[in-house]
Formats: sequence, structure tokens, C-alpha cells
Amino acid sequence: MAGIRELRKELAARADPERARNLASFFKTAKGQYGHGDQFIGITIPVQRQIARRYRHLALGEIEKLLASRIHEHRFTALEILVDQYEAGDAETKRAIFDFYIKNTPRVNNWDLVDTSAPYIVGEYLVSHPRDILYRLAKSSNLWERRIAIVATMAFIRRGDLKDTFAISALLLADGHDLIHKATGWMLREAGKRSGPALLDFVRQHYSAMPRTALRYAIERFPESDRKRILAGPPEKL
Repeated sequence: MAGIRELRKELAARADPERARNLASFFKTAKGQYGHGDQFIGITIPVQRQIARRYRHLALGEIEKLLASRIHEHRFTALEILVDQYEAGDAETKRAIFDFYIKNTPRVNNWDLVDTSAPYIVGEYLVSHPRDILYRLAKSSNLWERRIAIVATMAFIRRGDLKDTFAISALLLADGHDLIHKATGWMLREAGKRSGPALLDFVRQHYSAMPRTALRYAIERFPESDRKRILAGPPEKL
């Protein structure tokens, strides 16, 4: 059965140097930027997902080696395999994958890696388990763990369960990073699809503390007249 060596060869065979250069710029890999040190070989997401499906049999030890790679596409493909395994797994497998993921959060270290995996592993697992770990991650010094904390709540939102999205969003309003502002606003917007009044209540309560980016993302689906009114503030007018 094909293993990690064959997987790496398949990815290398689909590499595109020009795309790799563009991705390195898009994901901010220059010194001092959030993706500094990340390396790309230039493979599209659909191709990575196709390859991942053929290697969903890999053991966690091999997936861990992929996650340890500095090549972004190796880590993305590893996470796609994990998601496939989680979705197909029994309760014991799901627990093992969740624990493995939490152990390896330092390697889930770019926004697309978080977004393609956190809702489908962390969020899905915590639908039926205590969620304290999300609050610990939300207070982490690691940017990506904070993003995991909020993006994972997508799994709850899909079920109409909004309380943790609002609670973690409130914790992250003082965050200094734009990628957290965007993620928080995104999850608030998704929560608002389930309950516009609940989102409006949150905005009223936290208006003065909300970063402008988070606010704009959160109210993106409101009618234009309401968006203008909200952005003009102040809170008592909402």
C-alpha cells in the first residue's frame, strides 16, 4: 500500500513554480509577516484533495511527519487526510484524531490550514464534548490557536448553537491581529444567518470594542441601509 514517500512524489509531480511564487506572496511568507518561513510548491486545492483521498489510509505517525514538513502543501494534504479519517471514523478514532490535532496545533500554522480543518475535527468533536479547550485556545499566545478557537465554532453554528461563537468572539475583540478580526467577523456573520437579532444584540453590546474589520465582516449580509447606520453608530442608535 502506498505510503508517505509516494504521496510526496505525487505532490512534487504536480508542482508549479510560478504558482508557488504567487502563493508565497499571497500567504505573506516574507520576513516579519505571519507566514514567514512557509514554503510552497504550487499545487491547487482540488488536486491536493484528490491526492489526500487516495492516502486516507495513512497512519497518524505518517501524517505527523507530513505535518512536520515546511512545505505548505504537505501540511494541507495531511489535514485533508485527517478530516477524511475523522468523518469516516468510529468514536474511538474520532477521539484519537481530535487528540492528535490538539497536540499538533503548532503545525496548523496558516489561515487556510485552520479553516480547512478546525470546524471539521475540533468543532465536530466538541459538538458533544466539553468545550473548555476552545477558551484556552482563544487565550493562547499563538495566532493560529486563537483562530482555531473561533473558526471551530462553525460546527456549532451549523446546528443553531450560537452561544460559544458569541462568547469566544467577545474574548477576541481585543486581539491585535487582523486575521483574528476577519475570522471573528466571519463567524459572527455566520451566526447572524441563524439569528439576526442575536447578532444585532452582540453588536450593540460590544460596538465600542469591535475592530472595524470584524464589524464590517459581521454585518456584511445586513441590508445596505442597516450597514450604513450601524457603521455610523453610536450604539444607542442601533
